Amino acid sequence: MLVLQATKRAGEKTDSVRASGRIPAVFYGFGKESTPVSVPSIDFIKLFKQAGETTAITLDLGSEKVPTLIHDIQRDPVTGEPIHVDFLVVDMNKEAEVSVPIEFTGLAEAEKSGIGMVMKVMHEVEVRALPANLPHSIVVDITELITLQDVIHAKDLALPSGVSLVTNGEDVVASVSAYVEEKEEAPVLDLDAIEVEKKGKKEEEEGGEKTEESAS
Repeated sequence: MLVLQATKRAGEKTDSVRASGRIPAVFYGFGKESTPVSVPSIDFIKLFKQAGETTAITLDLGSEKVPTLIHDIQRDPVTGEPIHVDFLVVDMNKEAEVSVPIEFTGLAEAEKSGIGMVMKVMHEVEVRALPANLPHSIVVDITELITLQDVIHAKDLALPSGVSLVTNGEDVVASVSAYVEEKEEAPVLDLDAIEVEKKGKKEEEEGGEKTEESAS
């Protein structure tokens, strides 16, 4: 299991914590009181790339080791850097249900041949497993999408051992949509405009005739 060093904080202002290169955080759940801690910023960013929100992480507090999942990350609206983290305490002997991101790989035969375009309908799937067995992501190979009739359902996903599907198995993960050629629209004949133009010319001609009569 991945391990992240953590330090309990009491009364320390969050700005001071961040200035020291650490991220304010808190862990809670599974009978644990909400406990404020801080974690090294650089270590957390590296670990998050490996763990995501589905891989169990042990918070090492020295005298105590707490198994958790990353539950929520608050980010700076300008830099995107994490400024606060919520860790959810888990029981390593009890299954948890989480949403695991889908990672699409390969190039569909349908796109290669120009038949159609792959529509990626789902981007995460709900699974159940012991925290130690939760996958970082589910890889979906779309090369098997060959015709317009080919579809990948949630039940078709290859899940790791010890992981079961919670999402409805019939839900569509990816399918093929036919390319639609854009047709040039023919210009629309505006009959009203033509009638107005005709009427205007007629009135102009009649006005001209009256002027000639007056002159004679």
